[in-house]
Amino acid sequence: MTGPNMHLRLIRLTRQYEKQLGEMIDEWKADQEKNHTNHSPWAIFKNDWHDFDRYLDELEIKTADSKKVPDSVFFLLDEERDRLLGAVNIRHYLNESLLREGGHIGDGIRPSERNKGYGTELVRLALEECRKLGINRVLMTCDKDNIASARTIVKNGGVLENEFVNSDGEIEQRYWIAL
Repeated sequence: MTGPNMHLRLIRLTRQYEKQLGEMIDEWKADQEKNHTNHSPWAIFKNDWHDFDRYLDELEIKTADSKKVPDSVFFLLDEERDRLLGAVNIRHYLNESLLREGGHIGDGIRPSERNKGYGTELVRLALEECRKLGINRVLMTCDKDNIASARTIVKNGGVLENEFVNSDGEIEQRYWIAL
């Protein structure tokens, strides 16, 4: 990679990054409590990181069931600062529920690193991982009032298909990205 983000890469979580994960999750949860921000990507919040072995073991869904599909979870690492900036959850395929809400990719940037272009880079790198999985059309969704997410999706080639009222009563937008 070249340019200003050449020090950014997606990583799989290992014990080496336990401290950085804790710092990021704690910051994110404080922001969620204070500002009522969303929990995207849900995969990194579904378990308590303090039980790190369990957290690692249950981070990704390995086997599909009636509600969930296999997924991969990556973290955006700033190698220069040895700092986790965000995370992305890539669902390997869509079931009926994900086709309506959620899509292939759930992503987020930690609060102190937002509005610096990292979200756009995170999605770009996630799309590379989607290609490796053989996904040639990626669905991404976001709340209509989440202007930053919509902008990030569009910058990565997202084309708005429609808007609908989701299960939380919010207007959600559905974007497709052709790879």
